[in-house]
Amino acid sequence: MNAADVARYLKENPDFLSDHGELFAELTVPHPHGGQAISLSERQLHALRDKIRLLEGKLAELIRFGEENDEIGGKVHRMSLELLAAEDYESLRSVLFESLRSDFSVPNVALRVWNSVLTRAGEDFSPVSESVRFFAGDLRHPYCGAPGNLEVLDWFGVVAPHVRSVALVPLRRDAQVFGLLALGSEEAERFYAEMGTLYLSRIGDLVAAALRRQLG
Repeated sequence: MNAADVARYLKENPDFLSDHGELFAELTVPHPHGGQAISLSERQLHALRDKIRLLEGKLAELIRFGEENDEIGGKVHRMSLELLAAEDYESLRSVLFESLRSDFSVPNVALRVWNSVLTRAGEDFSPVSESVRFFAGDLRHPYCGAPGNLEVLDWFGVVAPHVRSVALVPLRRDAQVFGLLALGSEEAERFYAEMGTLYLSRIGDLVAAALRRQLG
């Protein structure tokens, strides 16, 4: 009989150990964190403690994620209230940019709007190429990653050469994209392809709704 035969026998006869409980005290196995021998019951206790520590670590991680989400949710809520209170486009733009920079620590923000009923003077309404419009129109979720589009990169002005990652958030009127909110960072890992975009999408929805109210 080899080890595989013993393991198979125990699986096929689950009552064996309960019928021979004295084995737990008589048989010994190596300590999981040392060289000395311990009983099977002690080994089981160590295994349970290891599982408890693992579960405690996962619980702490879940609590941390929950607290982070609560904090982000609070910032998005505060932004939405300020956008609702904005009485004109200039106030709306100021609130948006200040919130993204102060609350969300995004150092570089740019906005482009097209196909709106009303327009304003300024860079936000500068002409946008057809390729950028097609790119924005094809987005189903915010784009996060390297700043591959040089035209969008230029929107950040003098800091453009230092931007290493971007988040591009489409702004929609029903199914049609009418603008793009661009966030830029000098850190290559700030916005990356695998990151979650739930809150970016919600911010895009809020900004789009506020812009439609001001611009039609």
